[in-house]
Amino acid sequence: MIWLTWRQHRKQALFTVIALALLAALVVPTGLRMHHSIKSSGLAACLSELGSAELVSHNDCHKLSTQFSNQFAAMPFISVLFVALPLLVGLFFGAPLVAREVEHGTHRLVWTQGVSRRHWAVAKFGLIGGATTLLAVVYALGVSWWSEPLATIGNGRFTYIFFDVQGIAPIGYTLFAVALGIFAGTVWRKVMPAMAVTLGGFLVVRIGIELLARMHYMAPRNLTYAVSGNLQPNPSLSNWVSSMGVRDAGGRAVMSNSQVGCPSAGTKAPPGLPDADSCLSQMGLGRGAYNWQRFQPGDRFWAFQGIETGIFIALAALLLWLAVRRIGRVA
Repeated sequence: MIWLTWRQHRKQALFTVIALALLAALVVPTGLRMHHSIKSSGLAACLSELGSAELVSHNDCHKLSTQFSNQFAAMPFISVLFVALPLLVGLFFGAPLVAREVEHGTHRLVWTQGVSRRHWAVAKFGLIGGATTLLAVVYALGVSWWSEPLATIGNGRFTYIFFDVQGIAPIGYTLFAVALGIFAGTVWRKVMPAMAVTLGGFLVVRIGIELLARMHYMAPRNLTYAVSGNLQPNPSLSNWVSSMGVRDAGGRAVMSNSQVGCPSAGTKAPPGLPDADSCLSQMGLGRGAYNWQRFQPGDRFWAFQGIETGIFIALAALLLWLAVRRIGRVA
């Protein structure tokens, strides 16, 4: 079975090696530039100096973060391509695994020899699954290292794109995509329909979990801080802010999806700028108004990674079990 599997998938393996080489040619030089820039510019040291307090009285890192973002403005668009890699593995490794055998009729020879259908399925699924797991680990390690500098700004590693390409989650996505492709091939039994179902099913599940479920893996926290003053959320914590707004002294929401800041009460405003009371009055606020955020703490990153990876591995296991049962019904 090992020799037969290699013979059937050696072209795919060759194309995969070429793709990994091209990916490395992109990731390594750009990653080295970003890692060097974030250290040499002082941004990494600046974020480290902010410490672990929820609120800080100054954010000297904002200018450095802006400069870094402008310097590597194209990199986030490249990271979007990395999100699609698990899907491509499912399309070109998972979907043809059973569908190609049935479409070409070769299953009649393979499944009437000394190897039973279940033995064939377990061996093929195990070998392909092991190879794709190794591929996913290499991809996850490389892209996690590449995207680390980009994830230090904004919402950090919890940002939608960066969460999807870092840590162990890509391993779960890849196994799910392959299992979905295998199962689709046992139902539709032709390569192109199986690939189409894999594409649609993967997108529906991934987007659904990302937008509807991820934020609720753990109960979010709330943060409040005064509108007047110089305190603001610590950007080095990389918290994932899901909603924000401004509330008056009575707790009534007066602004949504925004945060505001005015000078501290009793301080003299610089020439040409309003003092605290004038600033609050211009925005229709009174003393006691405060900013509000609902967020997931940045230190929950690995917990969320583990939960999401577990969900996709469980889905992959279910699909493979169903695929083995379906193979027994193929004429």
